[in-house]
Amino acid sequence: MAPPVVYLVFLSLTFMLLLHILDVCMSESHQTEIKCPESCFCSESVDGGLVVRCSDMNLIAVPHGLPNTTRHLYLDNNLLLTIPSDSFIGLPLLFKLDLSHNRLVHLEPGAVRDQADSLSSLYLSFNLLETLDPEAFGDVRAQNNLSHNPWLCDCRLQLAVPQLLFDPSSLAEVVCNTSEPEELGAQGMPFILVAIELDFCTELRSTTDVAMLITMFGWFTMVISYLVNYVRHNQEDAIHHLEYLKSLPNRQGRIEESLTLTTWL
Repeated sequence: MAPPVVYLVFLSLTFMLLLHILDVCMSESHQTEIKCPESCFCSESVDGGLVVRCSDMNLIAVPHGLPNTTRHLYLDNNLLLTIPSDSFIGLPLLFKLDLSHNRLVHLEPGAVRDQADSLSSLYLSFNLLETLDPEAFGDVRAQNNLSHNPWLCDCRLQLAVPQLLFDPSSLAEVVCNTSEPEELGAQGMPFILVAIELDFCTELRSTTDVAMLITMFGWFTMVISYLVNYVRHNQEDAIHHLEYLKSLPNRQGRIEESLTLTTWL
């Protein structure tokens, strides 16, 4: 007979193997139930909902069919160029969104606007963003990582920043890679600091003022031309009418009336 210790070891190993098989079966069943996108891996989040990892998949678009219980979504280290406006519709629990290390140059209007009530962390670092479009973010107040983007500090960015509701510390990471006008010398400086002392919209305002002056002058010239032509046309009509009356016999009264009219003109 085998010693009791051998039986105990055998039973323990068998029990552990059965537990592992059961755990694998439950995981596969749960994976099927939540319908995780083909390019992603899904797991339970410690704070509820799902963690969906789609990192390092060479994705060129946001995967379709993301579970509506997604709470943490990782799309970092892919080839995304833009985020369409309908990319995250139906994700009311989305708390963290990582879009870092992509090739993003643009976020379409409404890209994350629907997540304003839930989104707390947004990572956009290491992309190709040059400006921020308030229409893309709406009322999102999330803590953002905006570092390591080739930001273009210009009038467009100056007008956009006050409309954003981001945490101020997030905007401190918007460091000017280039500036327009270039002579302002903002390169390498945080935009929220240089914007206090520099006005990137001066050139635009000057151009706008000149355009308004030209427009007003054009309208004024048109009005004067119209009045001159109107008076000249009336004078010519009056002269023609007077000549006509003179050509008629026994029309002295009409002639005098016409002369009075001409004198008034």
